[in-house]
Amino acid sequence: MLEPGLDKHEWESLWQSLEEDFEESPAEALPEADRLVEQMLEARGYAIGDPVVREGDDRDVVAEFLAAREVTRLAEQGAEGVSPGDIAAAINGYRSVYEYLIVERSPP
Repeated sequence: MLEPGLDKHEWESLWQSLEEDFEESPAEALPEADRLVEQMLEARGYAIGDPVVREGDDRDVVAEFLAAREVTRLAEQGAEGVSPGDIAAAINGYRSVYEYLIVERSPP
C-alpha cells in the first residue's frame, strides 16, 4: 500500500476525473466509480464480502456501496428498468462513500 497521503491524492485525482465523466456519460462512469470506491474501502480495512462487517458500526457505509454496486451491475448488463434516477442514486451513493472515506477514516 502507498503512503496514506499519496493514496488520498491519487483518489482525489481519480474522483475529479470521474465527476467529469458523471456529467458526460453517467452510466458508463459507474464501473470506474465502483472500482475506485472498492479500492478505497479495502485500503481502509473494510471487508466488503464479510457479512460481519456489514453488521458493524459502519454498516451504512458498506450498505451504501453495495446498493450502488447493484445498480452498476444491472446497468452493465443492460437490464431493463434501470432508470436515470437509479443511475443518479448510484452516483450519489458512491459519492457519499467516497466523501466519508476521503477524510481518512480508520478501519472499522
